[in-house]
Amino acid sequence: MLLPYLNENLIEAGCDEAGRGCLAGAVYAAAVILPKDFKNELLNDSKQLSEKQRYALREVIEKEAIAWAVGVVSPEEIDEINILRASFLAMHRAVDQLTTRPQHLLIDGNRFTKYPDIPHTTVVKGDGKYLSIAAASILAKTYRDDYMNRLHEEFPYYDWDHNKGYPTKKHRAAIAERGTTPYHRMTFNLLGDGQLTLNF
Repeated sequence: MLLPYLNENLIEAGCDEAGRGCLAGAVYAAAVILPKDFKNELLNDSKQLSEKQRYALREVIEKEAIAWAVGVVSPEEIDEINILRASFLAMHRAVDQLTTRPQHLLIDGNRFTKYPDIPHTTVVKGDGKYLSIAAASILAKTYRDDYMNRLHEEFPYYDWDHNKGYPTKKHRAAIAERGTTPYHRMTFNLLGDGQLTLNF
């Protein structure tokens, strides 16, 4: 059973990201403030849900949340500042857009770059512990999936409609055969053989 909040008396936003381990595409993050009495039997870590369940829950979250927002950091920015910092920046960008200002942030993971003037708590596997983080994980994942499906139409060879940019055999084989796209993260080990950068 997921917990509704850490601090009952504070306006809390849960934050999570999607796409950190991908070879291609932006990293997405979401921030969600849920009502204190929010209940949903299905809501769980997005990785535990089917695609259909995630999209159904996205509608519920967007309708019932006090505030929600999605932040994005591009592949170019990821290469410039590294993926860990990019993940935190995506969360900051999501918090920036919230229409209600939170008094506390619940962050999925064990590290975070402090957001100006808002205290935070990091929670390892938080998307399986707190409703607001689980809600953020669903928004981040579904919005990123939509984005990767759009990129797939532009570059169909990389199987992004299935792998969403993650390092599958098919994805890496397509990189080896056809080279990279403008959406690939050039600082990542794209071929999985110890090569850090590719020069096509």
